[in-house]
Order: sequence, then structure tokens, then C-alpha cells
Amino acid sequence: MDRSQKAEAVASLNATFNEVGVVVVTRNLGMTVAQSTDLRVKMRDAGAAYKVAKNRLAKLALAETQYEGIGDMLTGPTALATSVDPVAAAKAVVDFAKTTDRIEIVGGAMGPQVLDEAGVKALAAMPSLDELRAKLVGLVQAPATKIAQLSTAPAQKLARVVGAYAAKEAA
Repeated sequence: MDRSQKAEAVASLNATFNEVGVVVVTRNLGMTVAQSTDLRVKMRDAGAAYKVAKNRLAKLALAETQYEGIGDMLTGPTALATSVDPVAAAKAVVDFAKTTDRIEIVGGAMGPQVLDEAGVKALAAMPSLDELRAKLVGLVQAPATKIAQLSTAPAQKLARVVGAYAAKEAA
């Protein structure tokens, strides 16, 4: 990698750090190509990204971002999982780590808040942004449905009473 490629890599990582809501640092312990591909696919499906970057370049890219606190975690064979949704990357990495012992969660950060391994796992246990939106829409729609049911209930009761009188007279 020559100097211009390194500068380009640092600029790209810096732009990523300025856009995302969470960064999870993982340590690769000899993952196979198939496992790495599977992880990347799961990350992409979750709306996250997984990138192996040189630690020195990543530390340079962290400068003047809100994720400067994770610089100490970048030692050894590390990779970075990022996502705009604060839960997506953490959830995807934790779910993948349950299936293999070839990846270790080192820690991460959600904005300026640095997280250890337990913090990342706790973050992964939270509902994602889409799940929260779905719950909110459900809560908003529930009262409207109940109001509609209550407004039609008297008419239904009246129709049943009229129907019962008609059946009584017919008999």
C-alpha cells in the first residue's frame, strides 16, 4: 500500500466513523473465508458493514471523531462492524459469535460512549430501530381500532335486537 492508498483508506474510514451510530471492535481468531463471507452477508442483511482495517490506519481515522475512545482496542487482528442503527451491528456480531468461537467481541462505542464486551451484548439485546418503529405504530393504531369497534358496537347491538324480534314474530 503506497502513501496515497493509505491516505484514501484513512479518509474513507474517517467518513464512515462520522456517519455511523455504533462501532463494534472484533478480534478474528482464524475465521475461514466461508465464515467471513457468511458474517459479511449477515451484516449486510442487518444494514451494517464489516471491515478489516489496518489498526494504525484505523487509529488515524478515529482522530477527531466521537469514537476516539476505542483506539486502545485496536491491537492484534481486529475488524470493525459499523451501522447507522445503534443496534444492528452489535446484534449481527453477537448472533454470529454465538455460532462460532473464531470471533471475539472486544468492545465498541456508541457515539462517545465506550462499551466493553458486556456493553455490546447488552446493546444487542435491545430492539432495533425498525422494531421500535413497528411497536410505536402498533401502539398508535390500537386506540383507533378500539374506537372504531366501540362506534360500531351500538349499531350491531341494535341490529341483533331487531333480528331477534323478527325471528320471534316469524316463529
